[in-house]
Amino acid sequence: MEYCGGGAVFCNPPYGREIGKWVRKAYEEAQSGATIVLLIPARTDTSYFHNYILGHAEIRWVRGRLRFEDEDGMVYPPAPFPSMVVVYNRKKAERDGGYNGK
Repeated sequence: MEYCGGGAVFCNPPYGREIGKWVRKAYEEAQSGATIVLLIPARTDTSYFHNYILGHAEIRWVRGRLRFEDEDGMVYPPAPFPSMVVVYNRKKAERDGGYNGK
């Protein structure tokens, strides 16, 4: 089935134990041609990183720690871990000769 959507999908999934399921789902949807962008912790020691990200997506490392601010201007302490942006873009990767998906 060919992906027929319009634009990219951005996802900042919950950072708990279930994050691997979100990453797997993003990877699977990208197989149909969807462009998926994830903002997730940079946990390179996890199985989901090795199974669904490394060699399958573009990784953009976030320098420093993310900081969040709410709508009232309240600034929260920085995240206690590094982050990364993961981009699944099958069509671009196929053009560039670098897609490793199925």
